[in-house]
Amino acid sequence: MNNFSMTRWASALAATALTLVSLSAQATVAGFDDLPLAPNSHYAPGATTTFTSGNVSLTHEYSADYDSWTGWTYANEKDTTTEGFGNQYSVYANGGQGGSSNFALAYVGIDYMSAQTVASTATLSTPSIVAGAYFNNTTYTALAMKNGDSFSKRFGGASGNDADYFKLIISGIDATGHKTGSVDFYLADYRFGNNSLDYIVNTWTYVDLSSLGAVSKLSFDVASTDVSAYGINTPTYFAMDTLTTTPVPEIGTTAMTLMGLMAMGLLVHRRRQG
Repeated sequence: MNNFSMTRWASALAATALTLVSLSAQATVAGFDDLPLAPNSHYAPGATTTFTSGNVSLTHEYSADYDSWTGWTYANEKDTTTEGFGNQYSVYANGGQGGSSNFALAYVGIDYMSAQTVASTATLSTPSIVAGAYFNNTTYTALAMKNGDSFSKRFGGASGNDADYFKLIISGIDATGHKTGSVDFYLADYRFGNNSLDYIVNTWTYVDLSSLGAVSKLSFDVASTDVSAYGINTPTYFAMDTLTTTPVPEIGTTAMTLMGLMAMGLLVHRRRQG
């Protein structure tokens, strides 16, 4: 075997090794049905704690001073008609994605001193490629945008021509704490010249997150056109389900696989030459 053939053979072997390593990594789904929950209820531990589904850990931040929470919880409530804060745990759909029961629900906090949002995060048990997840509005947020309430405006305004939007911003954070990129998903969009195209998301919608690359955390923030001196007026809630991730193989594992296969190939080559 000449040097050119050896180079082609080594390249093919390396590609095969990488494929084998890639196939050995199994996708994990955070669907939240693995978490115990009574029918028509939500998780409210009355304390700051973390819960895990699949390989994703989410933090529920609780304030005893105000008996309130931010961050994450999970629920299976699906009242799509009752307006207001009292219905903050319902998704704007008939249950979880794909007919499941439970779903995750986030409430992005607001620092009223700075009027800035405080992003909610999801921590992965190991660096992973996030294929994507399904997102939807909560009923509280959807009806506040559709009809307006004492705190937030009706999207589109009286004329229907106001270019309003409510946007979810999903960012990846790698193991060193650096941002890998971000993906925007509009939970409501009234910026169209033709008002008949304006929409409020009312069904589970898949968002591809693979462009974020290998991440150790995901950050979830929101933005709205309806703001005041104290921050966003739109209720800063959204629902998430079926978050799919695939662990990134360790470099050491990949290198050992390559070295082993190449060593076997060279041994066979020498025996044929001997």
